[in-house]
Amino acid sequence: MNSNNNPPAPLWTPDADRVANSRLTHYMDWLKAEKGLSFSDYPQLWDWSVDQLESFYASLWEYFDIRHSQPYTRVLDGHAMPGAKWFEGARLNLAEQVFRFHIGDPGRPAIESRSELRGRQTLTWGELHRQIAATAASLRGLGVGPGDRVVAYLPNIPETVVAFLACASIGAVWSSCSPDMGTRSVLDRFQQIDPKVMIAVDGYRYGGKDFDRLDVVAGLRDDLPTLEHLVLLPYLDNGAALPGARSWASMIQRDAPMAFEQLPFDHPIWVVYSSGTTGMPKPIVHGHGGALINGLLNHALHLDLGPDDRFMWFTTTGWIMWNSQMSGLLTGATICLYDGNPGYPDLGTLWRFAEETGITVFGAGAAYFLNCKKAEIEPSQWVDTGRIRTVGSTGSPLPEEGYRWIMDQLGDVLIAAISGGTDVAASYVGACPIQPVYAGEMQCRYLGTAVYAMDDDGRILDDEVGELVVTKPMPSMPLYFWNDEGGHRYHDSYFDVFPGIWRHGDWIRITPRGGAVIYGRSDTTINRHGIRMGTSEIYRVVEELPEVLDSLVVDLEYLGRESFMPLFVVLREGVSLDEDLKGRIKAGIRDNLSARHVPNDIVAVPDVPRTLTGKKMELPIKKLLLGQSLEKVANPDAMANPESIRTYQDYAEQRGTAG
Repeated sequence: MNSNNNPPAPLWTPDADRVANSRLTHYMDWLKAEKGLSFSDYPQLWDWSVDQLESFYASLWEYFDIRHSQPYTRVLDGHAMPGAKWFEGARLNLAEQVFRFHIGDPGRPAIESRSELRGRQTLTWGELHRQIAATAASLRGLGVGPGDRVVAYLPNIPETVVAFLACASIGAVWSSCSPDMGTRSVLDRFQQIDPKVMIAVDGYRYGGKDFDRLDVVAGLRDDLPTLEHLVLLPYLDNGAALPGARSWASMIQRDAPMAFEQLPFDHPIWVVYSSGTTGMPKPIVHGHGGALINGLLNHALHLDLGPDDRFMWFTTTGWIMWNSQMSGLLTGATICLYDGNPGYPDLGTLWRFAEETGITVFGAGAAYFLNCKKAEIEPSQWVDTGRIRTVGSTGSPLPEEGYRWIMDQLGDVLIAAISGGTDVAASYVGACPIQPVYAGEMQCRYLGTAVYAMDDDGRILDDEVGELVVTKPMPSMPLYFWNDEGGHRYHDSYFDVFPGIWRHGDWIRITPRGGAVIYGRSDTTINRHGIRMGTSEIYRVVEELPEVLDSLVVDLEYLGRESFMPLFVVLREGVSLDEDLKGRIKAGIRDNLSARHVPNDIVAVPDVPRTLTGKKMELPIKKLLLGQSLEKVANPDAMANPESIRTYQDYAEQRGTAG
């Protein structure tokens, strides 16, 4: 750990113009002019925002001029968690806030898009407004009203944005799954919330291959008993159809006036789900107001997005980053959507899309940047690197070499590594446009977000690794879980370890600079001989070897026996796991991390099991190798590569631990 007496050198420092022109500086100037509040730096501002929580969020309401038809009677009814109530009495609509910009310029682009099936498309603000109004009117004609659920089996394309905002405008509750998700996985989600309408595509293309999904859609319709209407979007467009389905074209063809249903702050806007690798996914409900105010906080102040930006975060509709990208519209930015394989026909695909659409804020999962580094991709071959001013990373910890690669390739950019979760549909820690960037470290705790590292005894830690906790409520915390009578499942998911304190399930360290380092999931952290280490630290060392493409490590704590830690590695084609390579892997861990964390076994595998959002499935593999049955630890439909898990089942059988 670095001490205050020996701080590391920053990798990047914003220049005076960037600081002066940032939305965050403008907000601080506004606080001084309007509220008489003066802060010398970001840490002082953060301290105030969490100490004076109600004043802070009230200031956001005023600063962003949040449209409402009725004012709130109080900001917060207390700090108890769960159960805090925000902005009671207010009535508003998230979709209305989207159309705060470009009113006099309806021809300005709202959405730029491309996919493997389509060339570049532009949807203007005027056309977006028209299509949302038409779709909302069509949904009302189908009997959809406030509180009704509309589910989507759609890819990351403009029609999905239109459908979502149409639902939001009438107060319907949205929920989406990506069409690469299997039938069982989708039903495990949608059956829990009793949808009235489903909007689906007939298929999609990925990696140059077409996937027909009509049979899947038909099966979903049959197994969703509350479904009254199916709307089919011919995306693959192979001429096939489903009897009784309405066409997407019929939903958007009419001209209708826009009407924004005025809703309570805590009216549900969407249901999102836990990763679903084990058991039934948790159906997490968020509200209009929380999604709105935290969306503005995260994107306008921390990502520094505004009306002149073009914003992409590569995602699917089954990942919370899709919802996050929608929040870019709240700032007036043009959002840029890509649907397809980011590595097809090569890893330059997204960089070419960035150049084509003039992207200024480019986001993706950390694994994408590391893959580009390993493939020796040079983005400057395709993109004007001077145009991109911010590069965002999430999904897994971005190691120091990832930071350095981005900086080497793109130059003067803010590296906006963020960490949050589906659970809160927001970030806890991440970007700050007025502070330096240090390699391997997220810049700050977000305003109004009381994030700390906590030990097992409930003590706040300073510059030590502990559980990521939030000690005060956030407006975007879940309202509840769907069909969770009494809120027991909600309580047990976040508040069972530290009563009244949100425990997220990650290991975090708050640095002396007020930044943060995430060390992976706290329930899969390696604890060997009293020394805890995040799996990401081991991956950083192992995957730096040119022979290793990917890896997965678990610590198996057998009852009554010493722990056993196997390391699984995916090797480059033509490379064999000989004693020399094993020795270099062990030496790298021993020399760079700890002799106590040298694996007991190193095994070559074809693939690392991942969720549909790209996360390594550490905990399910740990459970499998500890003796639980394959059926109990993982749902194949919730995996990106379900065939990969068989290798680990075979390993468990060889060790005599298979269930």
